[in-house]
Amino acid sequence: MIAAFPSAIPLQGLIGGVMIGLSAAILLLGIGRIAGVSGLFARATGASDSGAPRMIALAFTVGLPIGAFVAASVILTPMRMTASWPLIIVGGLLVGFGTRLGSGCTSGHGVCGMSRHSPRSLAATATFMAAGIATVTAMRLIGFGS
Repeated sequence: MIAAFPSAIPLQGLIGGVMIGLSAAILLLGIGRIAGVSGLFARATGASDSGAPRMIALAFTVGLPIGAFVAASVILTPMRMTASWPLIIVGGLLVGFGTRLGSGCTSGHGVCGMSRHSPRSLAATATFMAAGIATVTAMRLIGFGS
């Protein structure tokens, strides 16, 4: 364990990162589509008419929480939520608005766009990383988090 990150689990992080990269590569090589979760979710819910075939988008979207549940069950880690449902819903709506505003999400820009050397994805990734760092810093300064 690293002293600054006492709850770090680097092996699980590495495995998760490899799985994300592999799923993105399979989708890109298999059907020529980017594995941007916001775009796949929009396609699965009918909010968008473009992108991956709807059934593939639906399978990908439904598979995300099922995969998380299976992974947590396999490694015997209880799933826990540290926020209230209203806060989670508001956060989800804000993330959805941000992904539409930024024409993509962290998976589309950060994983797929960066690997393709997309200038737009570089700018988007730098922006959401900076916003995340600023948010965590601000929250810690006002007393939230450890």
